[in-house]
Amino acid sequence: MELALLLIKIVAVAGLLLLIGDFLSTFAYHVPEHVFGKIHTIVHHGKNRSFFHYAVLSKNPLVIVDGFLGALPYFIFIPFGWQISPVGTAIGLILGELHVIWRHVSIINWQTPKAIAFCCRLCFITTPERHWQHHQNVNLAYGDIFTFFHLPAIAWMQFLISLKKKYQKPLDISKA
Repeated sequence: MELALLLIKIVAVAGLLLLIGDFLSTFAYHVPEHVFGKIHTIVHHGKNRSFFHYAVLSKNPLVIVDGFLGALPYFIFIPFGWQISPVGTAIGLILGELHVIWRHVSIINWQTPKAIAFCCRLCFITTPERHWQHHQNVNLAYGDIFTFFHLPAIAWMQFLISLKKKYQKPLDISKA
């Protein structure tokens, strides 16, 4: 019984870290950065950008800033998760980082095996092929880890765009 509770805590904390981290990263950083910012779009969506080149070889400090800002929501969860399950917290962070690396292998013409792609669809997990769609078109395939964040992210982006347009309108001072 004690082992079962320990395993439940590990799985729950790892899963929550990934869910909450992806949610916050998508809605507090990724989508607002597409609407208001430039760091993410320069690093992640510019022409001829490859994950390997920018994450490993580039000396561009924006890469580090973008990576840190995208990962910050996961780090915020560490103190809370650690109190419940240090192992679950560590596993969640490791799985998150491995997913970052995996979802960027499409640049080397990776094809996810059909069985794995099927399991990912069942679990709403982003595959490299789906993430590559986002690299090519910033309006597609939101949710870095979980695909079910895509539609709410689009709605959030449209709201933020309308907000941006509302406050960018020039003031008509002739009516004053």
